[in-house]
Amino acid sequence: MKNIAVFVAVLVIAGAGAGAGYWLGARQDQGAKIQGDAPRTSTADAAKKAERKLLYYRNPMGLPDTSPTPKKDQMGMDYIPVYAGEEPATDISTVKISLEKVQRLGVKTETAALRALIRTVRAVGTVQVDERGLHTVAPKFEGWIERLDVNTTGQYVRRGEVLMEVYSPDLVTAQQEYIIALKGGEAVKDGHPETQASMRQLIAGALQRLSNWDISEEELQRLQKERTARRTISLRSPVSGVVLEKPALKGMRFMPGEALYKISDLSALWLLADIFEQDLALIAQGQSAKIMVNAYPGKVFAGRVAFVYPTVTPETRTAKLRIELANTGGLLKPAMYASVELAAGRSRAKVLAVPDSAVLDSGTRQIVLVQRGEGSFEPRPVKLGVYADGYVEVLEGIKAGESVVISANFLIDSESNLRAALSTFGAPSRPETKPTPAPGTPATPADAHKGH
Repeated sequence: MKNIAVFVAVLVIAGAGAGAGYWLGARQDQGAKIQGDAPRTSTADAAKKAERKLLYYRNPMGLPDTSPTPKKDQMGMDYIPVYAGEEPATDISTVKISLEKVQRLGVKTETAALRALIRTVRAVGTVQVDERGLHTVAPKFEGWIERLDVNTTGQYVRRGEVLMEVYSPDLVTAQQEYIIALKGGEAVKDGHPETQASMRQLIAGALQRLSNWDISEEELQRLQKERTARRTISLRSPVSGVVLEKPALKGMRFMPGEALYKISDLSALWLLADIFEQDLALIAQGQSAKIMVNAYPGKVFAGRVAFVYPTVTPETRTAKLRIELANTGGLLKPAMYASVELAAGRSRAKVLAVPDSAVLDSGTRQIVLVQRGEGSFEPRPVKLGVYADGYVEVLEGIKAGESVVISANFLIDSESNLRAALSTFGAPSRPETKPTPAPGTPATPADAHKGH
């Protein structure tokens, strides 16, 4: 019985020893594993740090304060490490942006190139009667209107067409004098030469008097043929055109010089357009123009600049422009409202130009952002010339072939202004490396103060 108890105790002790050995072995293996991994991790970190050389630590708020060792600012924020290749550019006018940020901002560029700038000048105006084709029928004698043959405004008349029949005592007398002179000339045809000459002068004078009163050639030929004085004489239209005004009424009395008809040829018209003062230099005589009116949408009438009026309206700062155009088919009417487009350009030569969206204009400066490389942009002041449709002439500042930013340039310029503002506080300085004093050399007062 005693032997059995001893055997059981031995088994218990052996099991406990085996468990303790297994636990100890596992702890040793785990410790060995941890110790084995640690050197590998340290090696990777060292290699990574070897690739990126730490230069200094900069202020997290962008201030020009730097430190050679890690530290915190007054707000408790950690200084940011700056590695080689990440230091700020020495030229503060150049903005560097990562390629990822360039794509996120949607930055687009275009090459400055030579192009012919044609600017479209737009103006508004009204259709007017051509003053050179406007005629007024105003008799040079006193009389009464017996009959009106053209009695409506807007009626079209042809040259030589009878307008009205008029009675004038002066015309009757002049006809009679002419007939008497004709008969007297026939009576002395065999007389003395001086008498014949006097009668010829009398006949010519009577005929000239009728002609001076604008009696038509048809009426004079009838008088010479019939040799009878008529009570009324027909007044005929001097031109072909449309009756614009007709003050004449049947039975009315008119005085010498009184306007009875106003007739105009509407086959050619004028367009008087108002252009702004700053566009005057772009307009020249003979320049072509496109004219559109609301009455005929989509239809374009062709015209030509005939005259630029020499005065400017002070209230609107605009000048008058006269454009001549043909009125084919009589579609255009006087006083119609029209819009005008003129293709203007100071010269046909090509000039250096960039899109107008590339220009940042603050009122006192004009700059463009020139791409210097991948993610590198330089704000550059420029001197501008003529603006055309979507482009602007560059006189100074850039050269042909340089790429300028045409999209998101405002955001890049803001970045440039921020860096320029920070630079006024002083450029960020690198940590100075001071020589280590020799053993036994007394420290300077400044060093001693730093030590405290």
